Amino acid sequence: MRLTFEQDDEQKRIRGMFRVGAEYQGGTGFLHGGIIATLLDEVMGKVNRFRSVQAVTAELKVEYLKPVPVDEDLIVEGWEVEKKGRNLFHVGEIRDASGVLLARGTGRFVEIDAERYYRTTPVGI
Repeated sequence: MRLTFEQDDEQKRIRGMFRVGAEYQGGTGFLHGGIIATLLDEVMGKVNRFRSVQAVTAELKVEYLKPVPVDEDLIVEGWEVEKKGRNLFHVGEIRDASGVLLARGTGRFVEIDAERYYRTTPVGI
């Protein structure tokens, strides 16, 4: 899955439009819940660009509001709602082409010192 996102510096939002194929379906004709969670995690993770930090997902909550169809245009959008210390709180949404909200995610991301992290993490993790 090749996901390309656009960065809206004025509104501080990350957006992407995707058409996800049937190879990612759970129930016939609909995206697997894990793929929905992945899309939301990815868009929210990209929001960290606005702070020029590296952060990892600490918590992810997904609300599956309506079935997300395969092979149809989807709009995925994410933005920050709060920052507390090293904790960044983001929201992500998946909508169909007509704007109907299909899934929503909230996430807590924790800023990391990438140099320190990669220096102390064993290879292969």
